Amino acid sequence: MERLVKGDSRALEVLYDRYSSLVYSVSLRIARQRASAEEIVQEVFLLLWRNAARYEPSRGPLGPWLVTLTRNRALDYLRRSPERQRRREDFRNDAFHSSVVPSHPELFIDNARRATLIRACLHDLPEAQRLAIELAFFQGMSHSEIAAALSEPLGTVKTRIRSGLIRLREVLENNGLVAK
Repeated sequence: MERLVKGDSRALEVLYDRYSSLVYSVSLRIARQRASAEEIVQEVFLLLWRNAARYEPSRGPLGPWLVTLTRNRALDYLRRSPERQRRREDFRNDAFHSSVVPSHPELFIDNARRATLIRACLHDLPEAQRLAIELAFFQGMSHSEIAAALSEPLGTVKTRIRSGLIRLREVLENNGLVAK
């Protein structure tokens, strides 16, 4: 990264070789289209080239920083997409029909409350735990894929996910949403 900050294009090539498959897989999981994922990869590495000085090694390894950057770029890409707007409207229609007459209103309310608590708890987790859980459950990555993406040992990734899930369970138990 020091070489990249100094404008060394060879450093960008090395980083591209090392991280492009990770950036592409995260992009593809979010955008769900190969062409879109390829565009996102280009955007991410262009941003890396232009903003290399913004990376702070003291805050963590480059891999997770790139995953976060990729996720944000992919979500921005989806927000710009007309297809995304159509899917959002379809979802709203489906959600409206399923929420108008819920088969079990208590269950509907309980699930909404649980989802709100989980989102709040995820936000409160240490960043390393939150990132590992998000990659596993929202991006569908295996533990091995997460370990490779974050440049962390497999055992560390498993421990972070387990610790985060234990914390989530404690919050749900304390709020009476899961039996102790």
